[in-house]
Amino acid sequence: MADAPVVLCLNPWVYDFAAHDFFARPLGLLYMAGRLRAAGFQVALLDCASRPVAGQSPTGRWPKEIVPTPPALQGVPRRYGRYGLSSTQVRQALGALPRQPEAVLVTSLMTYWYPGVQAAIAVIREYFPAVPVLLGGIYATLVPDHARTHSGADYVITGPGEEAVMAILADLTGFGGQTAPRSGDDWTYPAWDLLADHRCLPFLTSRGCPFDCDYCASRLLEPSFRRRRPDQVLAEIAYWHERFGVRDVAFYDDALLVDAEQHLLPILEGVVRLGLPLRLHTPNALHLGFITPLVARWLKRANFATLRLGLETAAIGGARRDRKIRAGDLERGVAALREAGFTAAEIGVYLLLGLPHQEDAEVEAAIRAVRRVGATPVLAQYSPIPGTALWSEAVQVSRYDLAADPIFQNNSIFPCWPEFSWERYTRLKNLAAGRE
Repeated sequence: MADAPVVLCLNPWVYDFAAHDFFARPLGLLYMAGRLRAAGFQVALLDCASRPVAGQSPTGRWPKEIVPTPPALQGVPRRYGRYGLSSTQVRQALGALPRQPEAVLVTSLMTYWYPGVQAAIAVIREYFPAVPVLLGGIYATLVPDHARTHSGADYVITGPGEEAVMAILADLTGFGGQTAPRSGDDWTYPAWDLLADHRCLPFLTSRGCPFDCDYCASRLLEPSFRRRRPDQVLAEIAYWHERFGVRDVAFYDDALLVDAEQHLLPILEGVVRLGLPLRLHTPNALHLGFITPLVARWLKRANFATLRLGLETAAIGGARRDRKIRAGDLERGVAALREAGFTAAEIGVYLLLGLPHQEDAEVEAAIRAVRRVGATPVLAQYSPIPGTALWSEAVQVSRYDLAADPIFQNNSIFPCWPEFSWERYTRLKNLAAGRE
């Protein structure tokens, strides 16, 4: 409706030493935009962390512009940068808006990316100084006090924030909206059409996770585990494929394989039955313990092109921090995938690097174990996350004051190592890549 309030949804820049677009899309913000639009608001989107739409690859490097390293990280031997659109491009997009928004809704991802949040909100203030800014997302949820003090937002919303956002906007604008039309499982489609890049569809079949691993924030961000009906999932995938010719679908679920025979397998059976020419991806780790021969065969039949499995390195020996790994799961899961036709290069196994008190020998043993069973080790640098079971141990061993400033939670600086060491990291990285 023409007189409905306009809400600008903004995904801020990434500020970091390193960043890679591995199927990264602001899905939470897109869901919120879809909810707002369904309720009658006019919605605009500005994705500062986007990259040029060129070629067919759904992943790749973000454009990087070198910016001053934060004072707290001076001395780290890496070049700090802003990833995504240039400052000029962002300002041009704001200047091209046909109408001033009544509110700006900003999302946030990693806690240590908050400089990008600050910078984006500062630019918003230049153009719309009196417009209220609402901040939600991971940074806002995990360190809300820091966000309230330092982000520049007028409102900081924690946790699943859909209802809180709707209530605040109704109060700010006086617009009650209309009852949002719901799909059969009560999930409004995300406003994915607002993105310029339609090469890869970010997708959720569930929210939350039934597990509670020591290093993971899933329970903090989504306290309950909720799943969609398989027929509704299939209907949405088919809808976006028909509308935009989508070929790549990246599942963002934290627990995609839980009760697979009643959930994921009916979805994959539908994809195959409809003859959808898709490449499927799992950038979030799959649970090794749920990969049975039947599951593996359906993953292959439905054309999963990117498989990532989760294996916290201490699962190889010693105390386990992972609530979902049992002895033998790695061997059984990879064997099932290899028997289904996946190659070692197609099976990536995440190994956490930089955990508190973690010895290099433990990482080396995990790397060799993964290669021995016929898969590819993928090092994932550990970031200390406030509120997790491992947080207090990380605070104790870190050379930084992790609680004082989220900037120190950056996994690129290995905050739980006694010191940053290129030599140590390179040696382990080469070992994982088979360059011993």
